[in-house]
Amino acid sequence: MSLSSRLRDSLRVRLLAGTLIWIFASITVAGWGLGALIREHVERQFLAELRTHLDQLTANLVLGKVGAPELSAPLSDPRLSRPYSGLYWQVDRIASSTAPAAPGVLRSRSLWDYVLDVPHDALPGGQLHQHRLPGPRGTWLQSIERAIHPADRPDEALRLIVAADERAMVEPVQRFRGALWLALGLLAIGLTAAAVMQVVVGLAPLARLQRELSAVREGKTRLMSGSFPAEVKPLVDEFNSVLEQNAEIVERSRTAAGNLAHALKTPLTVLANAARAEHDGELAELVRAQVEIARQQVDYHLKRARSAAAARLPGARTAIPPVVDGLVRAMRRIHADRHLELAVAPMQDGLAFRGEAQDLQEMLGNLLDNACKWALRRVEVGAKYEGGRLAITIDDDGKGIARERRQEILGRGARADEQVEGSGLGLAIVDELARLYAGEVRLDDSPLGGARAILLLPAAA
Repeated sequence: MSLSSRLRDSLRVRLLAGTLIWIFASITVAGWGLGALIREHVERQFLAELRTHLDQLTANLVLGKVGAPELSAPLSDPRLSRPYSGLYWQVDRIASSTAPAAPGVLRSRSLWDYVLDVPHDALPGGQLHQHRLPGPRGTWLQSIERAIHPADRPDEALRLIVAADERAMVEPVQRFRGALWLALGLLAIGLTAAAVMQVVVGLAPLARLQRELSAVREGKTRLMSGSFPAEVKPLVDEFNSVLEQNAEIVERSRTAAGNLAHALKTPLTVLANAARAEHDGELAELVRAQVEIARQQVDYHLKRARSAAAARLPGARTAIPPVVDGLVRAMRRIHADRHLELAVAPMQDGLAFRGEAQDLQEMLGNLLDNACKWALRRVEVGAKYEGGRLAITIDDDGKGIARERRQEILGRGARADEQVEGSGLGLAIVDELARLYAGEVRLDDSPLGGARAILLLPAAA
């Protein structure tokens, strides 16, 4: 996935990316700005020190009896007396009408035998110039110079030069920048960790919201619960309101379906009774047949509408063992005259269907009734998790179902003539109910020798 896709699809990536970009941009600007400030500060201090030494040199410079420049007192900095110490001064004679140019007529002891080669600028009296020039032992110097005219010999001009090794200016800046970037790097790491923690903690309620939604979807609870921040609580309340409204709609649909069933069954019963009153005749037989078909159609469509509404209702959860045990007891009573052996295999704890109990009873009741009808002596029921779904198996020891007819039986629908009589809608209707829950019904050979019905349904966690 590309970065643009991540930025578009992930709120966490958006927040982290925006925060980290701002952090690193701020750190970079701060590092560059502080580095420039410290460099400027060190340069000013460096030049101020050179200017101080130049002022001392100017104050102590005099002309001797023969006109040669000399110091009335040595300068105060001891480095000027130590050879190649990195701090130097020099006096040059500037060419005039009375004397030729003479570089280095007077030098600090620190220069030893080295003469500074300073560019010959035209210097107005008292004005300072700054130069970068080579120094002893391959070093580079920063220098300032000033031209003066002695009061007793105004026709002569002297150039006074003070220079220092520029490493004294560059190295402190480099050391400071190294320490600065190390500190800023540690600060960036700390801010990044804080940003990650802030995003993780800030988005934690969304993860909890996701878990609550999963619990509703898996049937663990019907409504979202728990403590949420004020920014998320309105969303939770609105979602719970939608869930409650959906539950009310499903309940109303069931009530309406029941009312409609009663409203239709009453006139159908009247018609059926009227047809029975006519003991013979084609019209009476036709009325009886059509009334029975109408009843089947009413039952089929009302139950299908109710199941479709329930299948879309989140939060439904039905434990398997109680439903299976109840249906097995009912089948033992219904088929008591056949003396069938109905067995229930041991089931895993917590086995549950993500759906309505009535729909599960409808599907299992039809499959069990069908198995009991065709079984010879024994029917077995089992349930387990299979591939993330709930698999319920019903086996009988009857004649079985031919392989070529299995799909045909499931595909006939509620209006087929071969519907199995019993407690529900037949195999085709069971298949339709299962599909409403994104499940299915399969028919296979049973280890008991008859048919095996496999009902695959969504499992509740």
